[in-house]
Amino acid sequence: MNILNFGSLNIDYVYEVEHFVRKGETISSKNLRVSCGGKGLNQSVALSRAGLHVYHAGMIGTDGTFLEDILKDAGVDTRYVMTSEQTRTGNAIIQNDAQGDNCILLYGGANQAVTREFIDCVLQNFEKDDWLLLQNEINEIPYIVESAHKKGIHIALNPSPMDSKIFDINLKHISCFILNEIEAQELIKDTGNDNVLLKKVHAAFPHAEIVLTLGERGALYLGKEGHITQESYPVTAIDTTAAGDTFTGYYLAGQLKGFCAKESMQMAAKAASITVSRKGAALSIPKIDEVLSTK
Repeated sequence: MNILNFGSLNIDYVYEVEHFVRKGETISSKNLRVSCGGKGLNQSVALSRAGLHVYHAGMIGTDGTFLEDILKDAGVDTRYVMTSEQTRTGNAIIQNDAQGDNCILLYGGANQAVTREFIDCVLQNFEKDDWLLLQNEINEIPYIVESAHKKGIHIALNPSPMDSKIFDINLKHISCFILNEIEAQELIKDTGNDNVLLKKVHAAFPHAEIVLTLGERGALYLGKEGHITQESYPVTAIDTTAAGDTFTGYYLAGQLKGFCAKESMQMAAKAASITVSRKGAALSIPKIDEVLSTK
């Protein structure tokens, strides 16, 4: 069984600020860090550092070849990472405030240059009962989902960033949703407290397993293994940029390695707590040995 992450690759420009800039306001940043990122890249790094052999498919520009090197250094198979000569690499403008929280502005770039021919070329190498992980930072997601479903590939979706394009996807083909509270509310156009929201999402997609991430409040699971509550591991947050991506990668890794949902949730929560205690995105994601040694 193989896992393919068809996802974004970004150059992150992280500005350290006292507070997020407001309408009409100009502020100075205390520092600027340029690093690798993109939900796709982060999640592939997390999957690999959790102990899985993961293939990454995606597009970069000639300015982003170092992103492929980052993936390789993390143990990710990059044979399906293609370089566009016409489009620059996607990027993110990230404000990181004094409390360690972030707000992010994305530019799609090469992430929006994925063609159906490229998708077909990649998916021909995968088969029934393999797994596909998707986010919402690349184009042609509906086509990828339809093509993978026809082959009998299981699909996990992290619908982030959440926007109207999600509803172009045949969501009946999704085997596992991993999403936060805001994304869940937008997905079902409804609200509720944590457990009510979880049940509403599951009622809308009863064929799928639902993992609802809640930041410092932990995470919830509802699916074939019942209802699971996972508390977060308390740490001082320095940078929350890749916390959700770390959780996603580690949770899926646990499931695909044969752990039960409870064990997978616990491992994912530990890994995410380590990530937020460090600055950066992909480079802050811990390796499995560190996670397993965390009490």
